[in-house]
Amino acid sequence: MTPRAADRARYDRATAHLDAPVAIVDLDAFDANADDLVRRAGGKPIRVASKSVRCRALLERVLARDGFAGIMSFTLAESLWLARSGFEDVLLAYPSADRAAFAELAHDPKLAAAVTVMVDDPAQLRLMDDARDGGREEIRVCLELDTSWQVLGGRVRVGARRSPLRSPAQVADMARSVARRPGFRLVGLMAYEGHVAGVGDAVAGRPVRSRAIRLMQAAARKELAVRRAEVVRAVRTVAPDLEFVNGGGTGSVQHTAAERAVTEIAAGSGLYVPRLFDNYTSFTGRPAALFAQPVVRRPGIGVVTVLGGGYPASGAPGADRLPVPYLPEGLRYDPQEGPGEVQTPLLGSPADDLLIGDKVWFRHAKAGELCERFDVLRLVEGDMVTATVPTYRGEGYTFL
Repeated sequence: MTPRAADRARYDRATAHLDAPVAIVDLDAFDANADDLVRRAGGKPIRVASKSVRCRALLERVLARDGFAGIMSFTLAESLWLARSGFEDVLLAYPSADRAAFAELAHDPKLAAAVTVMVDDPAQLRLMDDARDGGREEIRVCLELDTSWQVLGGRVRVGARRSPLRSPAQVADMARSVARRPGFRLVGLMAYEGHVAGVGDAVAGRPVRSRAIRLMQAAARKELAVRRAEVVRAVRTVAPDLEFVNGGGTGSVQHTAAERAVTEIAAGSGLYVPRLFDNYTSFTGRPAALFAQPVVRRPGIGVVTVLGGGYPASGAPGADRLPVPYLPEGLRYDPQEGPGEVQTPLLGSPADDLLIGDKVWFRHAKAGELCERFDVLRLVEGDMVTATVPTYRGEGYTFL
């Protein structure tokens, strides 16, 4: 029996009493992935990206482990909810225009002490001031640095279009804007290198492309390490008591941790290890989050149909954004249909061994987005479900 076949047998036994669709997290794999992130971080604390987890129970589990400290959230409403729930260090990774939430933040000393908001434009500070509604609490602020790799005078750009702040002078000028404005305190700097951390460098069947990605990432890391250090020095002339410099992502943990200017690493997807994180030379994780769909039809030889399954992930449309049939091994989509909203045909010889009601296990493309499809996660240890915990959706929240 292959390791994957053994996992299938465990998951089927663990969920035999549950009808599919069902989503699980294998805690042995989850914990092993957490240990690997800590090892790669080399002693620097890891701030957990909540959008990649979207389950309070699992956020609490990983933050109870040595090597993890703080949350990186994705909306201001989520940040306030987490702070009210007892999380004491929440960094909002994206700017917000949620005026009602800013008013709440400015009125509540507990929330204001726990939550740090992201800015990269003086207009965002003005929006927050306009939204205060009389609230006088000091708002903690983090600046974001554009990490994209640019060559040929900027005519070629690789990386996400995020912050407009790129040079040390630009970031220092924004730091001065914060320092001059009463009611705000600059406490952090963030730089997320998604073109390194979120792009696999060992694409199956594409050796030339993989080598090109590795060359690009090596050059991008070198350029960013120098520029990030210069930016940190420039910002510290304005805010010498800067509390943290955040960088990284699951795919670049060990590289970013090696930079002296960086004080903490961000990671989240590496806990669940969705399919987009299979193609890296720098680490190998264990798939921890899976979902199962039931077989509902047997249209013919070598074909079964499962209920639903069409759960595409965000990003540029493509096959890599689709879930992948994982267990039993050897199933594939019908190219004329793909994964469907209400049914999904699957082809391959393993189909002939599947019966009506059997489970087919899938892996989602991006980590936390799976939790927008399920109210609860079944936590599996060995071949038993040992707990059932709500996702954000199960607690009644869909923050974005």
